[in-house]
Amino acid sequence: MVEKIISLALHNRLMVVLFAAALLAFGIYSVERNPVDAIPDLSENQVIVFTEWMGRAPQVIEDQVTYPLVSNLQGIPKVKNIRGTSMFGMSFVYIIFDDNVDIYWARSRVLERLNYAQRLLPEGVTPTLGPDGTGVGHILWYTLNAKGMDLGEQRALQDWYVKFALQTVPGVSEVASFGGFEKQYQINIDPNKLNYYNIPLMDVLKSVKSNNNDVGGRKFEMNDMSYIVRGLGYIKDINEVENIPVGINGTIPIRIKDIATVQMGGDLRLGIFDQNGEGEAVGGIIVMRYNENADKVIHDVKEKMKDVEKGLPAGVTFKFAYDRSTLIEDAIASVRRTLIEEMIMVSVVVLLFLFNWRSALSIIIQIPITVAASFILLNAFGFSSNIMSLTGIALAIGVIVDNGIIMAENSYRHLAEYSSGSKIDSATRLNIIEKACKQVSRGVFYSTVIIVVSFLPVFLLTGQEGKLFHPVAYTKSFILGIDALLVITLAPVLISFFMRGKFKRENENPITRTLERIYTPMIQWCMKWRKTTI
Repeated sequence: MVEKIISLALHNRLMVVLFAAALLAFGIYSVERNPVDAIPDLSENQVIVFTEWMGRAPQVIEDQVTYPLVSNLQGIPKVKNIRGTSMFGMSFVYIIFDDNVDIYWARSRVLERLNYAQRLLPEGVTPTLGPDGTGVGHILWYTLNAKGMDLGEQRALQDWYVKFALQTVPGVSEVASFGGFEKQYQINIDPNKLNYYNIPLMDVLKSVKSNNNDVGGRKFEMNDMSYIVRGLGYIKDINEVENIPVGINGTIPIRIKDIATVQMGGDLRLGIFDQNGEGEAVGGIIVMRYNENADKVIHDVKEKMKDVEKGLPAGVTFKFAYDRSTLIEDAIASVRRTLIEEMIMVSVVVLLFLFNWRSALSIIIQIPITVAASFILLNAFGFSSNIMSLTGIALAIGVIVDNGIIMAENSYRHLAEYSSGSKIDSATRLNIIEKACKQVSRGVFYSTVIIVVSFLPVFLLTGQEGKLFHPVAYTKSFILGIDALLVITLAPVLISFFMRGKFKRENENPITRTLERIYTPMIQWCMKWRKTTI
């Protein structure tokens, strides 16, 4: 079968070249579309349900929020495990799905079940889904370089301007703010004054909540004109908070300022963010969505930051604390450098031992075609370009080169033995190349297949081990599979195109003669030593 494919390829050389060119073009297109990241995603296929009920103890959160959610989310299909965590004022439920489940299908199933489970929760408690990202989705950390600006003003700038702008970038799931002080109106109530005026604390809370709201009115017509009546009640400054009525003492209204002090302050902080020991900083974390192109998302975020900087106060700029694009670019540059080194080494070896530069071309051309075509399968199976998958490419390059060298060297040897230094006509040369390629085709083809089969134990890995090593195994298998196809189709055709002119025998090559003079006595000595020891 392999020999028939070689004969068919050599008799349809133009079609094979066109097919290889189309494969290379589609491969280059697939390289541009393939997501690029530094590391494979080893995180669980999970959906996070977050519930906030501030002021409640962890045990209350556990009994009234976490337990009802966990018990009612158990019936979701394809769930592997559910974990619940309760802390002061907050509840986290982690729903772990099977690895082959689509994450957005999983999120929709969780939302359906939450609609039923929410009726079991206390009034006013609403569970929400976490961002559609993973633990390795933190692709960019930035801080605001704003010397002289108050930390509260920096946090307000981050929360109400920068964050909203960066969340519009395609591929960004969330922009998580950190550092600084979250501005808030703080009402410090004097319990003695509450007791003096006999005003319950709940009445104060209801008054503040009801006065920080617009009130709907009605529409009426007067003098052929329509008027809309409504009450404007949103709080704009501290004075408006101080004048909110909370009760009546006879005919005199009791206001917030009579029972409390109002101030602008920062929310309670559980920690601070310090950058390089230079003091506190305010910034954000860019969280990428599932299966997005990390390198492209980082590039788009940086472009958006250039537009955002135009609206920042004078002297305020972005400063990167963590940028994964550097690692991504270094990984890609490493593979590119490996490819170039392999091509140079192949050229040198072939030129030294065959003294024929055309033979080197027939081998080198196969490398970019095979590598580019492998990205077609990487996209089809959903693998990104990362350290592990690029390692599979680097490991497979040696096999690609070996197969090409075997084909080219055997064809060159047969041509040299037949010609004895004279030129050969085209028909005879083509027949000799066909016979030479057929002679080694089975060994080259099936050895490549055996290497692919040897990776079967890696394909059987599951969990985090599978996520870590599958990119290596699949990438190398894709490349070797494509190489096995090209070595019996494209390689003979390239050899027939490039291997022309006069051919020298091995004993006419000075390097080969020198090496024979070195290792022939060594082999003879080893044979004599073996006979004497036996």
